[in-house]
Amino acid sequence: MTLEINQLKTGVTITIGNDAFMVISVDHVKPGKGAAFARTRLKNLKLGTVIERTFRSDDKIQEAFIEEKNLQYSYQAGDTYHFLDQDSFEDISIEKERLGDATKFLKDNLIVSVFFFNKEMLNISLPNSIEFKIIHTEPGFKGDSTKSSGKPATIETGAVIQVPLFVNLGDVIKVDTRTGEYLGRV
Repeated sequence: MTLEINQLKTGVTITIGNDAFMVISVDHVKPGKGAAFARTRLKNLKLGTVIERTFRSDDKIQEAFIEEKNLQYSYQAGDTYHFLDQDSFEDISIEKERLGDATKFLKDNLIVSVFFFNKEMLNISLPNSIEFKIIHTEPGFKGDSTKSSGKPATIETGAVIQVPLFVNLGDVIKVDTRTGEYLGRV
């Protein structure tokens, strides 16, 4: 679908060349002389880079169709992670480098949102918080509930996060997947 410059708003996805971009900010300008234009900041959804681009009123802007699929994590084989499409029950394989830091928080049967453009994966979105079991940490101290200091703990996926001193081996904790921070015990 072709967009006019007055339809550019924050959050709209457009196509430039073969890449999909999301509009981060837009400034519509109507000078006293000449035609109106729009100054935009665009984020490349595949690379994560931000560019600035100016569109004139006669530019043809193509809207990008971003497909979101809910996938269930199944297993890992080498550097390939396998997911099950919740709609078509198709097995989808994604390489480790495409997933990035999300691999630290993938656990069996976890449902994630994966975004595709032209049948190519753009990025993955994990739930904001996930519960994990502590599989290794130093023993805690009874009555120690200070939040100022912490200790490293290994969760069931193998990732190491900082937890308060009172957290023990076998505890189930909630972790913020966006920052990797401890949120609380369950």
